[in-house]
Amino acid sequence: MKCLNVEIKAKCNNHKRIRSLLQSLNAEFNGIDHQIDTYFRTNNGRLKLRQGNIENHLIFYQRENKKGPKQSNIILFKSDPNSNLKEILLKSLGSKIVVDKLREIYFIDNVKFHLDKVKGLGTFIEIEAIDKNGHLGTKKLLAQCNKYLRLFRITDANLISDSYSDLLLKND
Repeated sequence: MKCLNVEIKAKCNNHKRIRSLLQSLNAEFNGIDHQIDTYFRTNNGRLKLRQGNIENHLIFYQRENKKGPKQSNIILFKSDPNSNLKEILLKSLGSKIVVDKLREIYFIDNVKFHLDKVKGLGTFIEIEAIDKNGHLGTKKLLAQCNKYLRLFRITDANLISDSYSDLLLKND
C-alpha cells in the first residue's frame, strides 16, 4: 500500500499533558506497542522492518531530514511476525541499526499520534497526517500537522529533523 503523509517528530518531556489533551479530543487509543524497528542498508531511502504487538510492516520511505512538518512517501507491506522475512533481509542487505521503542498510538480521523519512549534516546511525540487514498493532498496534511503543533505547544527548539535511526547512529 502506498500513502503520503506529512509528519513531525519532537522531543517531549510531558507525555502526561499530551495524553490528557488527546483524551479531551476523544482520540481513539489503539494501545501500547513495543516495537523493534530493524533498519537495513539501502542505496536510497530507508527500509525498516517493524515488529510489534500491534504493528508489523516492512516499510520503505523517502523523506528529507528537516525540522518541522515534512512529507514522506511511504510503501507499506503488512508482514507476518512469524515469517522469515527478517532473516532474508538481514542476509541480503545487512542491518544498519535497530530501534527499540515503547509507543502509545492514538488517532483522530486521519491523524496518528505516537508518544514514544526510545531506548537510548528518550521521550518523543510524532504527529502523522496520513493520506491513504490521495484525496487530501499535501496542503491539507500540512495544515493538520501545524494545528496540532500549536495545540500541543511544541516549540521549534524541540523539533527533530532526523529519524530515530539517524539519532542512534550519531550516538555510536
